[in-house]
Amino acid sequence: MSAGKYSSLLLYAALVAGFSGVWQLQKKIDVQRDAMHQEQDDLLLRSGPMVKVMSLEYAPLMADLYWTRVVQYYGDKHARQDADIQLLWPLLDVTTTLDPNLIVAYRFGSMFLSERPPQGAGRPDLAVELTQRGIAANPDYWQLYEDLGFIYYFNFKDYPKASAAFLEGSKNPNSQIWMKVLAAKVLESGETRETSGFLWNEIYNSTADETVKKNALMHLQLMQAEAECEQLNMVAAEYAKRTGQPANSMRDLVNAGLLRGSVVDPVGFVYTFDADGKAQLNPLSPLFKQKPLLEKPL
Repeated sequence: MSAGKYSSLLLYAALVAGFSGVWQLQKKIDVQRDAMHQEQDDLLLRSGPMVKVMSLEYAPLMADLYWTRVVQYYGDKHARQDADIQLLWPLLDVTTTLDPNLIVAYRFGSMFLSERPPQGAGRPDLAVELTQRGIAANPDYWQLYEDLGFIYYFNFKDYPKASAAFLEGSKNPNSQIWMKVLAAKVLESGETRETSGFLWNEIYNSTADETVKKNALMHLQLMQAEAECEQLNMVAAEYAKRTGQPANSMRDLVNAGLLRGSVVDPVGFVYTFDADGKAQLNPLSPLFKQKPLLEKPL
């Protein structure tokens, strides 16, 4: 056998061995991929100050990388309806330490730290800490006071603190005029459906982030459904008064001439009635499993 052919055979054998090794490695990676979703050691460095020292003048770039990881992490968890998002806070902590002026990290982070699972981490206390950090680093960005007011209003039902946050933000000459009005309204009357609707509408209209917008729309739809159920309960009470028995379905109310047709929720599903004749979201409606978002905290 010539030296050339012998060399070619050796090269071929080496390539086969190499591809075999890569294939075996890929198999191991595939087996471990699901385990990687556990995320225990996904974030190698959790100390913001340490990462910042190591990053030197590249800290803003590192902040962008960590922010990308925040979006990927939350998106993956949300898509799989995985309520375990414990790494959200460490990721946001490092991100905002590396770049204290990365406004989107404060606004996005506070929203999804404060929301209840599976929409968020259920940690409004950390959302307050993050937002206050953002205010300290960016005192002229009045929208962070707005975010802080939202958290106190929706998550803690602490209307004096919510009002104080709105009022402080209203002192910025660039803020919206309604901030001062809202501060007075929240302090005077606490939580009302009108005020809550106003706040969620503001969140929906003021963000370009589709995830935040979708979250706000869902809350608005739930509030609309709650109001419609209350109206249907008044109709059902009249039905029970006339017939002596609770309504079992929307058809009962229609057949009794109390409604012109079936009433549907904001996503198109007909409301149903429980054993006591009370209106409720249809269990088949996508809004049904989101009902806990409107429940009062214990």
